Amino acid sequence: MQDALSRLSSLRRPRLLVRAARIGAASYIRDKTLHRLLGYGNLPKPSAAILKLLDIEFVLNARRLSGDAGYTMARHIDVLIALMGEANLLRLSKTS
Repeated sequence: MQDALSRLSSLRRPRLLVRAARIGAASYIRDKTLHRLLGYGNLPKPSAAILKLLDIEFVLNARRLSGDAGYTMARHIDVLIALMGEANLLRLSKTS
């Protein structure tokens, strides 16, 4: 099984989604965003959060590709922002 960062680096998404997420990742607030996306309770460690967020993102991307009427780009970008923010936290924790 791939680790969280290698799974994340293998994602290929449209430039517009990635660009919007990069802009949003600069102001990523972990507590607020993860509670909204994963539900309330104890926040998982960054690697576990990335794996959960990747599962959510996979479903959102499948909905985007299929043209599902329930797909919202804003939620997809929100999940991508969280993925980038958690990846940054994970990288920082590995260098410390």
